[in-house]
Amino acid sequence: MTPDDDASQAAFRAEARAWLGDHAHLAPVISGIPTEAEVDQWRAWSRTMAEGGYAGITWPIEAGGRSLPYSYLEIWLSEAARAGVPEHFGVIGVDMAGPTIIAWGNDEQQRRLLPPLLTADEIWCQGFSEPGSGSDLAAARTCAVLDGDEWVITGQKVWSSFAQYARWCILLARTDPTAPKHKGLSFFLVDMSLPGVDVRPLPQLTGDPEFNEIYFDNVRIPRSSMLGEPGDGWKVALTTLDYERSTHGVALSSQLIAELDRVGGLMTRPGADGNVPADDPILAERYARIWVRAQGLRVTNLRSLSELDQTGKPSSAGTISKLEWSLLNQALAALAQDAVGLDGLVPGADGLDGGHWAYTVLRTRGNSIEAGTSEVLRNIIAERVLRLPRAR
Repeated sequence: MTPDDDASQAAFRAEARAWLGDHAHLAPVISGIPTEAEVDQWRAWSRTMAEGGYAGITWPIEAGGRSLPYSYLEIWLSEAARAGVPEHFGVIGVDMAGPTIIAWGNDEQQRRLLPPLLTADEIWCQGFSEPGSGSDLAAARTCAVLDGDEWVITGQKVWSSFAQYARWCILLARTDPTAPKHKGLSFFLVDMSLPGVDVRPLPQLTGDPEFNEIYFDNVRIPRSSMLGEPGDGWKVALTTLDYERSTHGVALSSQLIAELDRVGGLMTRPGADGNVPADDPILAERYARIWVRAQGLRVTNLRSLSELDQTGKPSSAGTISKLEWSLLNQALAALAQDAVGLDGLVPGADGLDGGHWAYTVLRTRGNSIEAGTSEVLRNIIAERVLRLPRAR
């Protein structure tokens, strides 16, 4: 796979660009936590993408996708980011839960869950992280006890995006407390509308409650809600995490490159003092360095997607992309802040570009924590990608 399109890819890019040109006006502008009206618009936009064949494009045809190579996903995501439209409202489902269900789910699970996932009629969230466990997902203490034909779930999850909208949760829970921690876990698909599920918002640095805590108080789910077999939870979760850091990472990288173009516009715009940021050699060099690294990130993504096309499974190599995206996104936000100066510190509608830059510099601080801390990702790269020996 190369950075340049072949004839077939170029045709698909033209198709995607034309479709976006005809439909992008239907997409809402989302900044921070959406209002109820914006949620409805976002859901409708996601349904429009699904009807147009632009949701789950790499999924098998029988699962509702188009069976396209993963290089086409990168093309679609880059064109969508360039057009300024939001990602699928059910991004947790499309990028993580859906591929995991396709890989591990039985026919009934796939038939019931995948169609409303693609159309955003049913939103998904992720229940992996727990308070007190730090970055060690395998230390999960949320438990699932079999009682007849039902599993009874008790515990707490944290840092869950979209949980306030979700109908379903992919949940990692301990089913065998006597087994080693990685082998005592199982993976569940939990209906969030059941009694005993309590979602509580967590305001972050921006003031928006983007993340949530989820409490499970003796939540009873059918025995058939397990994905895979008892004790397979860690293996199933690794599938989810690899997709999160590979295909979802490509979406984030595409948005970063589009934002890079936007910052390029800032660099040529005179500030309140009349100075043009691009005339400052230090700012210009910082922009150039970020631009070069962003092109390297895209090539790394393409290599990872090529491997996914060849093997059918995501690898830990996507971890490299997530780590570099975190660093670049933070560096780009800091550069934008320095380029616009004090004008960029004002939040909300009264701020520069509607407060976009003030919001961005705060929001990007969490990039090096969410979806795996940078420290954990470096260990994964060392052990699983570079095959370096573990430190003693």
